[in-house]
Amino acid sequence: MENSTEVTEFILLGLTNAPELQGPLFAVFTIIYLITVCGNLGMIVLILLDSRLHTPMYFFLCNLSLMDFGYSSAVTPKVMAGFLTGDKVISYNACAAQMFFFVAFVTVENFLLASMAYDRYAAVCKPLHYTTTMTTIVCVQLAVGSYVFGFLNASLHTGDTFHLSFCRSNMIPHFFCDIPAVMALSCSDKRFSEMILLFMASFNVFFALLVILISYLLIFITILKMHPREGHQKALSTCASHFTAVSIFYGTLIFMYVQPSSSHSMDTDKMASVFYGIIIPMLNPLVYSLRNKEVKNAFKKVIEKTKLSLRLEF
Repeated sequence: MENSTEVTEFILLGLTNAPELQGPLFAVFTIIYLITVCGNLGMIVLILLDSRLHTPMYFFLCNLSLMDFGYSSAVTPKVMAGFLTGDKVISYNACAAQMFFFVAFVTVENFLLASMAYDRYAAVCKPLHYTTTMTTIVCVQLAVGSYVFGFLNASLHTGDTFHLSFCRSNMIPHFFCDIPAVMALSCSDKRFSEMILLFMASFNVFFALLVILISYLLIFITILKMHPREGHQKALSTCASHFTAVSIFYGTLIFMYVQPSSSHSMDTDKMASVFYGIIIPMLNPLVYSLRNKEVKNAFKKVIEKTKLSLRLEF
């Protein structure tokens, strides 16, 4: 009988084996990760400190920033270590843990984006009932539901992937333990596992996208019915950041997961994975801060308070 524990460790082949690129790539990924950490944790602190940002929209944004920080941290430090030391070995359990947390955080983000779209719908289409529609209890329920489904989804996929037998190569043609890349190494019959991955990924993505598309369709219909131009601009400004983040996130996610395994090219998948696994967590706080007046004002307020406190000290 084949034993799934015959492979005790994996080797991540990474993005490239060219020695001359290891240093520059380490520098680039370090800068990206530092921006990601500072941007997302900074966004969380900013929202917690400024009482004007204690609204449903920023409650979801706070959780979104936490997810971006989480799934970037599940992947990027190991990639950076590989560039710096050349050590690309990852243990069996560490690989499973990396896959679990990455899938969990990405799935939670998927449903948080849908919750944010519903929040924007309530704000634009039903402004008079907004405070009674998006109550604290409703916001908490939507967030908790996203977390529960995210971690259940991660448990399903991680368990399903690692119950397979790995008795051939242990070289993962990727820079982290992504599901399709690890599954490709199995010597078991993985057709059922691939069907589960395709079905669940399709359901997660398209259910959330359906909520988002219906919300934005109703928002645009409402905007078209508005007469003053100021009303148009205000309504669009509340949705612009979220719509930008949604477009970037789902574009790469659909390209990566919602296709048959036979269509996968590992080189193409790696490029897509770099974008949604490492670049997007860096872009989200920039998108929400650069396109949002309330966040800009809150940031200026924090800077002014910091300057004032430093002057008082000296």
